[in-house]
Amino acid sequence: MSLNHVRPWRNIYRRKSRQIHVGPVPVGGDAPIAVQTMTNTPTTDIAATIAQVQAAAEAGADIVRVSVPDEASSKALHEITRESPVPIVADIHFHYRRAIEAAEAGAACLRINPGNIGNESRVRDVIAAARDHGCSIRIGVNAGSLEKHLLEKYGEPCPDAMVESGLDHIRILQDHDFHEFKISVKASDVFMSAAAYQQLAEATDAPIHLGITEAGGLVSGTIKSAIGLGQLLWMGIGDTLRVSLSADPVEEVKVGFEILKSLGLRHRGVNIISCPSCARQGFDVIKTVEELEKRLAHIHTPMSLSIIGCVVNGPGEALMTDVGFTGGGAGSGMVYLAGKQDHKQGNEGMIDHIVELVEKRAAEIEAEGEA
Repeated sequence: MSLNHVRPWRNIYRRKSRQIHVGPVPVGGDAPIAVQTMTNTPTTDIAATIAQVQAAAEAGADIVRVSVPDEASSKALHEITRESPVPIVADIHFHYRRAIEAAEAGAACLRINPGNIGNESRVRDVIAAARDHGCSIRIGVNAGSLEKHLLEKYGEPCPDAMVESGLDHIRILQDHDFHEFKISVKASDVFMSAAAYQQLAEATDAPIHLGITEAGGLVSGTIKSAIGLGQLLWMGIGDTLRVSLSADPVEEVKVGFEILKSLGLRHRGVNIISCPSCARQGFDVIKTVEELEKRLAHIHTPMSLSIIGCVVNGPGEALMTDVGFTGGGAGSGMVYLAGKQDHKQGNEGMIDHIVELVEKRAAEIEAEGEA
């Protein structure tokens, strides 16, 4: 019996969408919600860009976007797509020729912005290139770069204008019998983004890429994205996502997975449940959790670990985790395995011991899955 069957209030019913592919990665339908990020290196610095793509992939990114602002970047993209362990989305602005060159260079998807890619004939040429080279397309509507006629019609960027822009572009693609596309309607304003995405979800069955654009720095952008993306995901909207942070792309991937993990939509790695610490703590909770996060980052197996400073909530939290440690007195605490008290462990050497237990449990879970 599944946990969701026992606790129906945990259920999230995802919106039904068509399924497309970004390279080998399925997007939409019943596929897992894909986590994306974007490189911030000059694309012409091939070595640095490949290194950043690989770091993002190791952190769990399913898809990575790379900017293609000029012809030199298009040429560099050939080697980047060849070396990348994940599908590459080419980010195209202003010049439609870059999209055609990116398709020829092996991009798995072309991200184009209706507000600045050019007229319909240019879009038609991009569609032809995408079809010829097996690319999908992301229609990327952004509140900051809407078409002039829509700004004149609505007076300012707003959800209605964003959705109208997206639907107009969908029509162009469908009129040319091209259906391998997903769509986003991003704004830096959480309310505008949420309203636009809700309207969009009702208007099309295309896969939806979520994002709060230009969300901010690591802390502020994480909070803003968690609020905006979290409410949409809770409503069942979203097939891919990117957390846009002024930070290392690896941090975007981590935050993306944490948002999905918190909603039970996707699991990767160790979910550490820990208390904020107080005067009752039997050990230094904050430093312990910081160290465990570093030393357990290599584990991709979904599992849970509770690190609680005292017996007020520790035993209860440990009942629901694979491995748990609850602080006690006299320089030691209780270790829980599969929700049950197992043995005492001194605070000294505790971190090494917990890492060993988590690695062992992860191996067991993997073996059970293979069996």
